[in-house]
Amino acid sequence: MNIVYACPGCSGQTAATAIENQPTLSCPHCSRSISIPAGAILPATATEPPRLTRCVVCPSTELFVRKNFPQRLGVGIVVVGFAASCVAWAYRELVLTFGILFATAAIDVVLYFLVPECLTCYRCGARYTGPGITDRFGGFNLETHEKHRQQAARQGQAASAGS
Repeated sequence: MNIVYACPGCSGQTAATAIENQPTLSCPHCSRSISIPAGAILPATATEPPRLTRCVVCPSTELFVRKNFPQRLGVGIVVVGFAASCVAWAYRELVLTFGILFATAAIDVVLYFLVPECLTCYRCGARYTGPGITDRFGGFNLETHEKHRQQAARQGQAASAGS
């Protein structure tokens, strides 16, 4: 099981592999060490790989399944396809316009089936990858996301009011 997370100490992007075999996660930027909580990772059995029960970076138990693909790149592909089809439409190239739109859609479908899924923490954004990691969790839930976003906003307001 692998993880990519923002260090709570320095906010540096950090990656670690085979976390089920490690007692702690260490940040290479600030040397902060995060202890992996007991019970956060269920050990592998003869038939199943190790299972995650909660986030190892923060105390959250709410995780969701998503594609392990940068959203900005996906939106960029769609925007470029749309812009190129608009240019073709402006030159009255109807076949080229629809060809560009269909090619953009085909790229999207191919990426959807080729890109693996990952598990993401609602609270801290840590991403977990590995075989069978997404089996026990569902997709994105806007209500849960909004709960964590509002909680972070209130904590930020309380911190700025206290300073």
